[in-house]
Amino acid sequence: MLSVATLSVFAPMFLLVSLTPGMCMTLAMVLGMTQGVKRTLWMMIGELLGVGLVAVAAGAGVAALMLKSPEVFMLFKWVGGAYLVYLGVMMWRSRGRMAIPGGVDRGAPASRGQLFVQGFMTAIANPKGWAFFMVLLPPFLDDARALAPQLASLVAVILVIEFTSLMIYTTGGKTLRRLLSRGAGVRLMNRISGTLMVGVGLWLALG
Repeated sequence: MLSVATLSVFAPMFLLVSLTPGMCMTLAMVLGMTQGVKRTLWMMIGELLGVGLVAVAAGAGVAALMLKSPEVFMLFKWVGGAYLVYLGVMMWRSRGRMAIPGGVDRGAPASRGQLFVQGFMTAIANPKGWAFFMVLLPPFLDDARALAPQLASLVAVILVIEFTSLMIYTTGGKTLRRLLSRGAGVRLMNRISGTLMVGVGLWLALG
């Protein structure tokens, strides 16, 4: 288990990153607009499973690297932070896969299986998720204690926050749809999100 002090730092940091629009949140927003909240829950189940797997794989793998080669881990942390800064700049410029799309069209109803697979694959292929977990999780793990209970606690917090963020984006689809109907609204959201992403990247690289 993790200490209250550790969780009090980790939870707000992950909440900031989770609420920042990216591939998964954009997918939740779009499906909330086009498929409805209830059907989008199937996407969320797949997305949360994918996020949990990515967090465990990234946290355990990089924790082992940190113990064996601290110098390599420091280099890895700089590269990961620089990558998040790059994503933030691309979002600010409304470019790249992380940027919010300029328009959303209503689509035909998708099956539950299709929504589940879409959520799972989006989480697995999300570069922000891999970069964030590989850089941020290890500093919150104490090498003097068993890894599994600590990682399980962090993943539990991650999944609760991620589900909350997905619900915010899904249920807020109607309001966001009106905002995203104007090009200026899209640019503003991308620039706010990009700025937050750059800030997180710098924190990870320099913290």
